[in-house]
Amino acid sequence: MSKVVFITGASSGIGKSIGEFLHSKGFVVYGTSRNPERISHSVFPLIALDVRDKNSIQSAVAEVISKSGKIDVVINNAGVGITGPIEEIPTEEIKNNFETNLFGPIEVMKAVLPQLRLQHSGLIINITSIAGYMGLPYRGIYSASKGALELVTEALRMEVKSFGIHITNVAPGDFATNIAAGRFHAPLVKGSAYEIPYGSTLKMMDEHVDSGSNPNEMAEAIYAIIQNPNPKIHYKIGAFMQKFSIVLKRILPDKMYEKLLMKHYKL
Repeated sequence: MSKVVFITGASSGIGKSIGEFLHSKGFVVYGTSRNPERISHSVFPLIALDVRDKNSIQSAVAEVISKSGKIDVVINNAGVGITGPIEEIPTEEIKNNFETNLFGPIEVMKAVLPQLRLQHSGLIINITSIAGYMGLPYRGIYSASKGALELVTEALRMEVKSFGIHITNVAPGDFATNIAAGRFHAPLVKGSAYEIPYGSTLKMMDEHVDSGSNPNEMAEAIYAIIQNPNPKIHYKIGAFMQKFSIVLKRILPDKMYEKLLMKHYKL
């Protein structure tokens, strides 16, 4: 039987690319979107799901199990970006980011684990970010939410291993998607102490996304991970220097690494 794949946030960007690629390889793919009725011409079915709503998550998971009788692969892809000086980001936007990037994926995993445990098999892939390995200026909240998901995955992986369930992190770098359009950008405040450095950093971040890698690279990487009977704990997918930045953080003194980041962002 074909493997059944459940992907959150699959109406655009990386999630859509992964879904289309796996569909082309013969997988039974179910994607999710907050507003699936607005999406036309999807090659795989889209189910309504808002990762900030526990009932919505449980309903979507139940629908997949009802239709297919199982779930083999869960890809926690839904997430949102957020930028701004931490001092100026509204607290409600910080909470919303963590609800989407951390608490949402946790609730998805809690919803699917009973089924995977029943099957004594299954794979959960959490899409995090290379940004989650370091505190980046004006992306601190995003870095924190993705970094927290990395650590939750490490812990949960050990808790469920005896049930035949595998969990892994996949941390992408910059990919050419529409993520920048969906980010919450703290507004540039005229006369703010952060106006000039935040403005230049925001422009640089958007340029990095626009010139990012093809999201099909992520799709191919996910496919390879699914084929691996014993996936690693962490995968990093992206440009060499983005992945190498994690190595540098591990080997360089903290202040030297901080100096490199500040030079990169011209701070």
